[in-house]
Amino acid sequence: MNLLEECKGAERIGISGHIRPDGDCIGSCMGLYLYLKKELPQTQIRVFLEKPAEIYRCLSGIEDVDSTYGEQKKFDVFFALDAAADRLGEAQAYFEAAGKRINIDHHISNARGCGDVNYVDPQASSTSELVYRLTAGRPLDGEIAKALYLGMVHDTGCFQYSCTGPETLRAAAELISYGFDFSRLIEETFYEKTYLQTQILGRALLESIRFMDGRCVVSVLSRKTLDFYGVGPQDLEGIVSQLRSIKGVECAIFLYETRGQEYKVSLRSTQKVDVAAIASYFGGGGHARAAGCTMLGTAYDVINNLSLHIERQLDGEEKPKTGSALAGGDDEERRAECI
Repeated sequence: MNLLEECKGAERIGISGHIRPDGDCIGSCMGLYLYLKKELPQTQIRVFLEKPAEIYRCLSGIEDVDSTYGEQKKFDVFFALDAAADRLGEAQAYFEAAGKRINIDHHISNARGCGDVNYVDPQASSTSELVYRLTAGRPLDGEIAKALYLGMVHDTGCFQYSCTGPETLRAAAELISYGFDFSRLIEETFYEKTYLQTQILGRALLESIRFMDGRCVVSVLSRKTLDFYGVGPQDLEGIVSQLRSIKGVECAIFLYETRGQEYKVSLRSTQKVDVAAIASYFGGGGHARAAGCTMLGTAYDVINNLSLHIERQLDGEEKPKTGSALAGGDDEERRAECI
């Protein structure tokens, strides 16, 4: 795909990513936004995301992000990054109405893409890496490089996850050559936590439970607990990864209550469990080692349903097929969102 050729003649370009945007979603959207502004200075370019967490204020142009979704005019080209169309939230309407729809993603659950033009590679470390590929041969600048590097750092766990490959590291090396303070960027956006985030992490770890002979661990945070601490979804990032790091654990489950008997589920695994297959079974998706979904029922219902499929994989049985229904609720209510 040639980004500039696909945008040729466009007067209005829109960009968006998935709801509850994470580092890769924000990094890829901002990197593409800054790149297109640089290359197409006469074109109106808008980026739509739910309000980014404060840690991303270090990115140039982040103040331009529109979280009100008040735009009425149709876009000539609209990019959906790091997600299929049904995970764009309020920006989905912009995508569907655009003259040309372009989807850039690396989630295996969206392998076919959802646009008129698709660039989807489930083997890539991140959508930010894909955006970097699409800028190959064109000069960047420090701010574009910083945004794309941030996205790659967050989706690879600082280049430690199995999705990290030689091409990822070559891209990272090229990006840091633009001279931004990459070590500070990692410290402030990936490792540094607020006191409140540390408190809720401690609560989640303290109340976690190991089962299946210690091969699985689960932690649950109720709506009441979240309200007591005054935390939101952005404060819960990293909890499931901490659970997964426990010695002997093959699969970690973290769920938090979004409303009465509705849970956002995050799954992480080491080698033996394909959590994308499990999340897809329940209407979600993601990657083999990191995935998620939304499920209805009590916490015990959710854990029991997930445990059945995890145990089958740990015991060497066939992976679950996609498309099965969740326990209870209609299709709209149980539409899943991957992490």
